[in-house]
Amino acid sequence: MSSSLTKGLRRSASRSKDKPTAKRAVKAKSSTKPKAKRATAAKPPARKPLKARASKKVAAKAKPAVKARRAAPKPVARKAAAKKLSVSSRVKKTQKLAAVRAVRPAPVPPPPRQPTQDESAALVAFERAHREFVRGRFAEARNQFRILVDKYSQVAEVAARARTYLAIAESRLRTESILPRDADSLYDRGVIELNRGEYVAAQEMFERALKREPEAAHIHYGLAATRARLGSIDLALESLQRALDLQPNLRVRAQHDHDLNPLRNDPDFDRLIFSNPS
Repeated sequence: MSSSLTKGLRRSASRSKDKPTAKRAVKAKSSTKPKAKRATAAKPPARKPLKARASKKVAAKAKPAVKARRAAPKPVARKAAAKKLSVSSRVKKTQKLAAVRAVRPAPVPPPPRQPTQDESAALVAFERAHREFVRGRFAEARNQFRILVDKYSQVAEVAARARTYLAIAESRLRTESILPRDADSLYDRGVIELNRGEYVAAQEMFERALKREPEAAHIHYGLAATRARLGSIDLALESLQRALDLQPNLRVRAQHDHDLNPLRNDPDFDRLIFSNPS
């Protein structure tokens, strides 16, 4: 009996010890509930997902583009219409201007000014002096140009040209006084100028030498070489023909002469140099 009583007492004691722990657990549960209510009250409103926002933005951007595409043809049509109007207005303006020009008479050019008596006389005197200059008569040309400048100085253009030719004639006369007189010396001077590349001066020397000795074959040959260098092909062939007629053995020299290279493509040169002399 005593053992059963002790067991019951122990059970009641253990139950009495366990009861406060249950109450504490209940109190702990009750204390956590208000905290959960406060957390739910502080929650922000729920946001929509990002995919829905992106789809709305794309839709918002796509709608104005469709409107812009639909509305784009309108300004193009307006521009085309404006262009048509501008072109038609230009055509009308040009037609009006053409009609006005057709009605207006063409302007009559003024008659050319007739030269005065002094101008005509000065031109005649200049032509006469220039003719002597071209012929190589520099002393006579110098005298005539001097008379022209003194008499018609008021005719500015003709007097200025006469002064230019007067200076050239005087310089030629000075060089003539310095140049040698005999044909051989003039020929030697021409060869020097030819070797220096002064072809115009060489031609002048050979021509002066021929005036003193017209039948000199070597002078005609030098003149042919000089004219070939100057590009006067026909005159060069004439001088070469004359040189070969006077001295046929010059053909051998002409076959290897570099001064005659401008003539080698001409068939007359082959006929003169490589054909058998008659």
